[in-house]
Amino acid sequence: MRNNLKLFGLLLFFLLLASAPLLAQETEEAQGTPLTYSRAKLFMLSLIVGGAVITLCVGAGTFCQAKAISSACEGISRNPASGPHIRVPLLFALVLIETLVIYALLITIIILMVQWGNYA
Repeated sequence: MRNNLKLFGLLLFFLLLASAPLLAQETEEAQGTPLTYSRAKLFMLSLIVGGAVITLCVGAGTFCQAKAISSACEGISRNPASGPHIRVPLLFALVLIETLVIYALLITIIILMVQWGNYA
């Protein structure tokens, strides 16, 4: 439990470290050009959400792939004759996990590429 708490604390620290420049930016209102405060906040929030989505999905995908490969290697080492029967579902599962991470990447790109200033 203590290792999980350390890992969570480290993740939270790096998330705050990565979002610090976003929170320190001046809005365009403060620079003299008219832009509503809510649009600037929405843009900063979308950057943080986009980063969080891809980070969580990549972390979960990596954990799932490691667990699947570990279980497959253990199963093959216990019964080498079942190797071909384990490899096919393993490869299929790895492809599905990687597809999930690619979908998360696409969603993150969509979130980050929205033109927030043009929709109001």
